[in-house]
Amino acid sequence: MNRPMNIVIAGGGTAGWMAANYFAHKWPSDKVKVTLVESPDIGIIGVGEGSTPTLKRFFEELKIKESDWMPKCNATYKVSIQFNGWSPSSGVKHYRHPFISQTDTFTQRAFEVNCRTRRLGLDTHVTPEDFLLNGVLAKQNKAPITPDNFPFRMEYGYHFDSALLGNYLRDVAVEKGVTHISAVISDVVLHLSGDISHLVTEKGNIEGDFFVDCTGFSSHLLQQTLGVKFNSYSDNLFNDSAVVLPTHAYETIPVETQSTALSNGWCWSIPLQNRTGNGYVYSASHLTKDKAEEELRRHLGLENSDVEARHLKMKVGQVAQHWQKNCLALGLSQGFIEPLEATALHLVQICIEYFSDTLEKSGFSSKESAAYNAFAKERFDRVRDYIVAHYKLNTRDDSEYWRANRNNMVLSDSLKSLISTWFQREDLTSEINRQNIGMHWDSVSWHCLFAGYGAFPPLEQNQPGRGDLYSEQKIERFIQGCALNFKHHNNVLQTQQS
Repeated sequence: MNRPMNIVIAGGGTAGWMAANYFAHKWPSDKVKVTLVESPDIGIIGVGEGSTPTLKRFFEELKIKESDWMPKCNATYKVSIQFNGWSPSSGVKHYRHPFISQTDTFTQRAFEVNCRTRRLGLDTHVTPEDFLLNGVLAKQNKAPITPDNFPFRMEYGYHFDSALLGNYLRDVAVEKGVTHISAVISDVVLHLSGDISHLVTEKGNIEGDFFVDCTGFSSHLLQQTLGVKFNSYSDNLFNDSAVVLPTHAYETIPVETQSTALSNGWCWSIPLQNRTGNGYVYSASHLTKDKAEEELRRHLGLENSDVEARHLKMKVGQVAQHWQKNCLALGLSQGFIEPLEATALHLVQICIEYFSDTLEKSGFSSKESAAYNAFAKERFDRVRDYIVAHYKLNTRDDSEYWRANRNNMVLSDSLKSLISTWFQREDLTSEINRQNIGMHWDSVSWHCLFAGYGAFPPLEQNQPGRGDLYSEQKIERFIQGCALNFKHHNNVLQTQQS
């Protein structure tokens, strides 16, 4: 191809504009031309969103400074997720799943050894956040920004207004040379070969060599036009609905997401600079939308508030092929796994990165689409497993919803093996390595989940705690000393504004 390859992205939002920015950053305009078409009539949900540390890498690669984008998107730092009330029968009221940073290489082994010792029936310290620096920062409400003399790399995510982030990324992409067309896509026309030829809009036809479907759950290109099947995860992830309500911003803004188990699902609390985003994710088969809204209002203390709630439907699963013909689906068009561990943009980003490498490797053809599809399917399936484990291991008994989740046996072989390894007191790290799945959720994250739920056999009688590496290696002193290098979250956010 002598002329530049023309990539047309259908749909904006965070996923579409992330793709546009990445493509424009990776390839010069004389090699790839990027056009994004989005309808001015389609609103963005914008409920407040959290990310994993991969988004930090995305901004670093594009050389976008936190001091620029975060204030414009009401963003805050995120070092952890706190889970409340998921395993009450184990005696654990709540636990944290912190993001893993470089300092944790000094304490990871102690945490995993203590968990193994506790599985053998001996009483040891196994609270996840006490072994991991971001867990301590969450308790102290400190931002993960290091001084120049701190020699270790910190990993963290963000909370942000997704609508504002989409707008910000749009402006950056246009500055990079991306063509932005505001128009409604009324039709998608195919070549005789079955490839997409062009999009039909009121502003004319938009032709392209390759198309990226970011049209949301409707998946106008991949599913509707190319007929790619959607495979639901409803047999092991029951939640398909959400109701959302904003509340005022915290005076002292937390540096973590809250995930609180309710009667038939769970509630998120995402702290932004200007407000707090709240939502109840639930199963419509177990709870009506009116009852869900009532419960969320009661949980938030908004029974008498006239603030309007928004009700959302979720389509949980993934497409059979993420890359079909000359079309790639990203974001909700390719699939969605409920927002329990904030994986939505994580999956978007790694798919963008892997697709870009694969497309270039194939000489900008579709020769490597099968390899890409295998990669994307595996990523979605392994993220699903980690989310399913949260429900499978729950010890709540206040509704049929929680009992059905705990009794559900529709599990992948991978997840069955991980659970079996844990309860048979075998080496979980070795099993993760054997399955080669550490790039999805590493050993520390799985230990956080099991230990956080208190998923241990009863303690042996008359066996005092011994072999407690938390005390022997003076881990508390080490982590508390590291935490002295960090500043309060509010202070860091105020510095960005100045």
